[in-house]
Amino acid sequence: MSRFWSSVVHNLSPYVPGEQPKITGLVKLNTNENPYPPSPRALAAIAAAVDRLRLYPDPHATLLRETIAARYGVAPDEVFVGNGSDEVLAHIFQALLKHDAPLLFPDITYSFYPVYCGLYGVGYEEVPLDAAMRIALADYRRPCSAILLANPNAPTGIALPRNAIEALVTERPDRLVVIDEAYVDFGAESAVPLVARHDNLLVVQTLSKSRALAGLRVGFAIGQRPLIEALERVKDSFNSYPLDCLAIAGATAALEDDAWFQETRQRIIRSREALAHDLSTLGFEVLPSHANFVFARHPKHRGADLAARLRERGVLVRHFKKPRIEDFLRITVGTEDECSRLIALLRDLL
Repeated sequence: MSRFWSSVVHNLSPYVPGEQPKITGLVKLNTNENPYPPSPRALAAIAAAVDRLRLYPDPHATLLRETIAARYGVAPDEVFVGNGSDEVLAHIFQALLKHDAPLLFPDITYSFYPVYCGLYGVGYEEVPLDAAMRIALADYRRPCSAILLANPNAPTGIALPRNAIEALVTERPDRLVVIDEAYVDFGAESAVPLVARHDNLLVVQTLSKSRALAGLRVGFAIGQRPLIEALERVKDSFNSYPLDCLAIAGATAALEDDAWFQETRQRIIRSREALAHDLSTLGFEVLPSHANFVFARHPKHRGADLAARLRERGVLVRHFKKPRIEDFLRITVGTEDECSRLIALLRDLL
């Protein structure tokens, strides 16, 4: 603490990311990273872009935005890109979510949302998930300025179908609906096809998970032009160059390599289903997941104890010390060998 701190710093409760230990030999299943290397085409594009490092990158990331637009069937000026979806979300909070009425999001969801609210002075209300840990859209029929939903939700992994999202944006045409689709490529339905007919919908995605580029930091939003313009105005008042030339090149190539994308995501989906089955066989309650992780608890063991005992044996999983979910473990889908090692350890521990 310093006497030079501003009042906003005193009142912040910062986001705590998953542990990134510098210990060799760990099975790291705690931060939802892709267990497989990025597309070889992405790596080659990054290497080829090195000779441009002396130059500033394109402040508009034109090539990347055009590639995203072509893939998702939208116009390039309906795409916004940023330094990971976290930065994209930060700009959304500042540009579009700060109003008199509260922002609504689930009580159990991505824990960065209340942090952004504290940073940017956004009033909010948390809407409880139902008893099955699902988002009940009927509970969002209350006064608000906007609605923010992670879909699939994190850390539960449960997804809403596209028609439910459309029903929500249709029912609340005067309220912005932001759908955070960080995990959508692992089996959920994207809301992007709805953007063309709903001016109150903004969809956010990332290349960190399904494209194995967490270390490159690239995220994007898709929405109708007035929403994107708001994000651009904030970005250009903060940092005109959020993506460097390596990120632009690598992300563009990764999006173009559809064969790699389809192969690796299907491999992760198969491993997720096998992991969920094996955990269920061991007595875990496993929530239905459309993400690259599973959320599970054992009726006879505390989540914190299991997480600690796994860590002692070289396997990291994520535990949240929060009401309703403190006995759950969020387990990233690793390679087949990593998942097998986890199950073998749990079999011994239980």
